[in-house]
Amino acid sequence: MTTSTVSAAASAAPKKGVRRKLSWPVILLIIAGGMALVSLVRLISGANDLTSVGQVSGALKLAIPIGLAGLGGLWAERAGVVNIGLEGMMVLGTWFGAWAGFQWGPWTGVAFGILGGAIGGLLHAVITVTFGVNHIVSGVAINILAVGVTRYLSNFTFANSDGGSSKQSPRIDPITEITIPGLSDGLGDLQDKHWFFVSDIAGVVGGLVTGLSLLTVVALLMIPGTWWILWRTAFGLRLRSCGENPVAAESLGVNVYKYKYIAVTVSGGLAGLGGAFLAIVATGIYQEGQTGGRGYIGLAAMIFGNWMPGGMALGAGLFGFTDSLKLRGGAENVHAVLLLLAILLVLVVAWHLYRKKYVAAVISAAVSALLFTWYALTDEVPSQIVDATPYVATLLVLALSAQRLRMPKANGLAYRKGQGK
Repeated sequence: MTTSTVSAAASAAPKKGVRRKLSWPVILLIIAGGMALVSLVRLISGANDLTSVGQVSGALKLAIPIGLAGLGGLWAERAGVVNIGLEGMMVLGTWFGAWAGFQWGPWTGVAFGILGGAIGGLLHAVITVTFGVNHIVSGVAINILAVGVTRYLSNFTFANSDGGSSKQSPRIDPITEITIPGLSDGLGDLQDKHWFFVSDIAGVVGGLVTGLSLLTVVALLMIPGTWWILWRTAFGLRLRSCGENPVAAESLGVNVYKYKYIAVTVSGGLAGLGGAFLAIVATGIYQEGQTGGRGYIGLAAMIFGNWMPGGMALGAGLFGFTDSLKLRGGAENVHAVLLLLAILLVLVVAWHLYRKKYVAAVISAAVSALLFTWYALTDEVPSQIVDATPYVATLLVLALSAQRLRMPKANGLAYRKGQGK
């Protein structure tokens, strides 16, 4: 048997421990099952706003800044640089976006928001790549610096403008929104009938075609765009090699410093775009502290997505949905989510029993019973729990997914040029 034949046979043989990728039919079946479960919970609980057009539209608007921050983190960490400074770069994006937006229009504000975040990313690259400072220390410093700089700048810019103050900007003109006539109204009417499954699908699709900002469309296109650049181009292969094995990449002629600089600067620009989205689209105004930790949640979404754009988008959507629950019928919606979580844990119990993990099954069953009891004995949850829902969801998702993650091998490690020689 020739060597080539042996190699071919070895590559064709299934490898132990390697998980098979889900096919599209399986993925669609999982999504349909999830929608059916949510629809069942909606019917039982009476929380009809759970999958309404307004709920989905609001969730999308809240998920976009988180997703852009997550994309920024993905670019940096795929090149081997941990970017805890995403929050500060978002803060810079909100301020620069609002400052330029109220003077020269919203799209100019978007460009300046990207520029502001990119400046923060470039600073992070200089500190970590060139000077070799610990990535976490640099990121925390940028977060603190961004808050101080924007507060200082607001005192002699917004405070001297009509309708502004030291803590907020004047009103910014809105970006054009798209609503598909006919389809939007028809889906809204179908959603109002509250039929099982059909109305829920109508609500979800209706939320995606009603009042959709052009900047939202641009942000959504960046997810497949990032995947194509990083996984389907030579540039992306070189960039990812810097996060996996920079010494080997350098030995093959890759300028590791250049790719790290590009990745971290793009990372800051994406976070800045997320900040500009918050100021221009989500609220129409800059307010001090309006990022509200979304940079950190974006980082959590990236980790939940296993450093992949699709998984990151799913995590951002989840966190955006839980965040929007408190804005539309918060107590009632979050109360319905208790029932949803309890049912999901029943499925987890069955899975653990199938895998013969009896201790995990008992723990899951106990938590499920606790949630069922909580749901049965109450009509709504306290407002404090409603406010904490997005952050609790972040912690729970990270805790449940932590065992199946694999970050880039050289992520966060110090690297000096010529290290492999």
